Order: sequence, then C-alpha cells, then structure tokens
Amino acid sequence: MELQIGNRIRELRKASGMTQEQLAEQIGISFQAVSKWENNIALPDISLVPALARIFGVTTDELFAYDLTEMREEIERYAGEAVRLRESDPAESRRILEEGLRKYPDNDILLNNLLYVLNCSKDPDETIRIASRLVEKTSESDIRYDALRFLAYAYKAKGDTNSAVKALEQIPEIYFSKLSELAFILSGKAKFDAAEKQKWLSFETMLQMMQKIAECYEADGKPAAAAAEIERALVLIAAMEKEEKIRDFSNYIEFFKKELKRIK
Repeated sequence: MELQIGNRIRELRKASGMTQEQLAEQIGISFQAVSKWENNIALPDISLVPALARIFGVTTDELFAYDLTEMREEIERYAGEAVRLRESDPAESRRILEEGLRKYPDNDILLNNLLYVLNCSKDPDETIRIASRLVEKTSESDIRYDALRFLAYAYKAKGDTNSAVKALEQIPEIYFSKLSELAFILSGKAKFDAAEKQKWLSFETMLQMMQKIAECYEADGKPAAAAAEIERALVLIAAMEKEEKIRDFSNYIEFFKKELKRIK
C-alpha cells in the first residue's frame, strides 16, 4: 500500500494556514509525528482520523485517497500473525508488531498485542511505559482494561504492590461478559461461537485461579492442600482431553505436573 496520506495532510494543513506544531497541538500529539506523516514515513493512527477530518473540515473519504478498510485490514493482519506466533515464537511475534508500529505509530491494537510478548518480569519499565500510554490515549474500553491489567503485573514485578492495586481498581468488577450474554440471546452458529469462545476463556481462568489457590495453600504451610488443588486441575484438563483445543493447554499440563512433583 502506497504511503500517500501525508501529501494530502500537508495540502490540507497548508490550505488551513496551520503549522505542523499547531496541527499537532490540536490533536494532542508531537509535531514530529505530523512531520513523519507528511514525509510519508508513517501513517496516522486510525483513532485520529475523525479529529483530522474535523479540523480540516472534510470527510474521512476526502482526507484519504484510499479506503480506510484497507488500513484496518493491514493492521489486523499484523496483529493476527503476531497472535499466531505469540506462544511459539514471542521474539518473532514482537518483530512483526514493531514492524507494524513503524508504519502505524501508536496504534492501539498493535500496542495492545505488544504487551503480550514483552517480558514484564525482566523489563517492567517497558511494559509500564506502553501500558500507561494506552490507558491514557485509547478510546476502546477493552484495550484500556487490558493495559491496566499489564500495568498491574509490571508494578508487581517491580515490588510496587500499591501501584499494582491502584491500576486494577480502575477496572470495573463485571460478573458477566459480552460473549456469555450473546450466548443467551443468539441462536444457531452465532450462539455456538459465542458459547464456545467463552467456554475456553472461562476454562483457562479457572485453571489459573486453581494455580493461585495452590500457591496460597503452600504459602500457608499446607502442601497437601496445595497438591490436592493441583491434582484437581489436572483432572479438569483430563476431562477435556477429547476436545481439539485442549492442545493449547499443554503448557498448563507440564506446569502442573512439575508443581505437583516439587510439592510432593
């Protein structure tokens, strides 16, 4: 895809009698970012499109020489490929996302996916920097809540439990999900897809919570109770052995078996 948006932004900015600094101030970004757009080095984030169109008094179609759908689809391709490699090759997953971010700087979707491949234990400050930026700038609540979650993990890695708790307190307590509610109101394939996706999300959450309960038992000096909780998690996984997606949980099986051996 040719990077020609910058030419159009430059034309509209000059026609409006604005400097790069003035345009940047109105949008809430750096003038260096505007300079990159106009020199066709990078593209503006999709979330900024309505603001740019409003400032210049044009429609989004008039602002861009090509369909915005193409732009969204390319971002989704970067994200999709990165997700596919997230577990098997996190370094390559990160490379793909950083390549996308060079073309679409500060894109919420790409930054959100990047949080999943950063090592917040080894370099919590990098996670804090990116997650904080997302919390401040994104207009998507799901991305903001996800960023707050990673922000809490990174602060915990730094030993700052108070900041970790403050981050999590900004996430509302929700006892249902959009997927679970869709499963109740839809029918046919749409109902199945919603229920199937929620089933596996809930399954993974349950395994994670059983792991945390085992940790608490062990910290309280109750190794037998910790071992029993881990054994129950393994039984739960075994109950799903005929499900195709259970292959995605092989890392849990290995982890739980190692923990059981260590505790016993």
